[in-house]
Amino acid sequence: MILVPIDVDRGTVDPVSLQALTFARSLGEEVQAMVPGDASVASVVAEYGAAIVHVAEHPGLADYAPQAIARAIVDKLAELSPHAIIAGGTARGNEVMAHVAAFLDAPLVTDCITIELGDPTQVTRARWAGNLLEESTVSASILLGTVLPHATAAEPSPAAGTVLPFTPSLDDADLVVRIVDRGGAAAAGVTLAEAKTVVSGGRGMGGPDAFSLLDDLAALLGGSVGCSRVVTSEGWRPHAEQVGQTGTKVAPDLYIACGISGATQHLAGCKNSKTIVAINTDGQAPMMLAADFAVVGDLHAFLPLLVEQVRASSG
Repeated sequence: MILVPIDVDRGTVDPVSLQALTFARSLGEEVQAMVPGDASVASVVAEYGAAIVHVAEHPGLADYAPQAIARAIVDKLAELSPHAIIAGGTARGNEVMAHVAAFLDAPLVTDCITIELGDPTQVTRARWAGNLLEESTVSASILLGTVLPHATAAEPSPAAGTVLPFTPSLDDADLVVRIVDRGGAAAAGVTLAEAKTVVSGGRGMGGPDAFSLLDDLAALLGGSVGCSRVVTSEGWRPHAEQVGQTGTKVAPDLYIACGISGATQHLAGCKNSKTIVAINTDGQAPMMLAADFAVVGDLHAFLPLLVEQVRASSG
């Protein structure tokens, strides 16, 4: 049996968790899931192959609390005896699994692309922002791993989804790090990770005011706005919009990169896009070379024309 921890944020299952469920099914064993604090998502989890959904019920799990979630996972191990625990390889998924590994004094393999369970287990995982694939042998009584985001497409495969609530044994130390409140305006529209179209800007945008063009274009295309790390460092856009190794990894149908040179870390965050369009004055920039379509020119002259044409065609 394989146990998949599910990341739930305010009643919504992280899509990467659904990818992890799909990946776990491919290993040929029964898949069960562990959900922290929110039984309402059990039907979604079952739709992607969870035969049993274990729901950890505790007031401290009302929002994200990484060590407490890890403790809840460990609480079920003696009862379930899974061969592997596999989570989505997001920042939250990796953090929770790092706590699990610490509790069990066991190795953790992150960003896995393939896993062959056995004695020992063979894994292939992405390293160096996806520029290197590492083949490793893991000798452990239980495999702890996370799945590289967007390396596996989430595919439904309805299962029983029997809901089994339990109360984990948590102490104050487990809840030292947790979300207790959220401030600021609620996000509107589609999220960056879920968007089918992402319009991103880099240093070449020249400043925060120019991003209004990207806001307009993204709205017309029903997508989201992203950016490079340097943009967030300059304070032009919030970190939540950063695409890259230290930001959000995206895999939209269309990724439009405007004034982005294409550092390795940024390419790691968008390389799974189905189609990449890059706009830059430097035709030899890494982003341009990685693109399916490249526009060599001044984005400040090109983008207003593009927005105008998209608006006309959609009106």
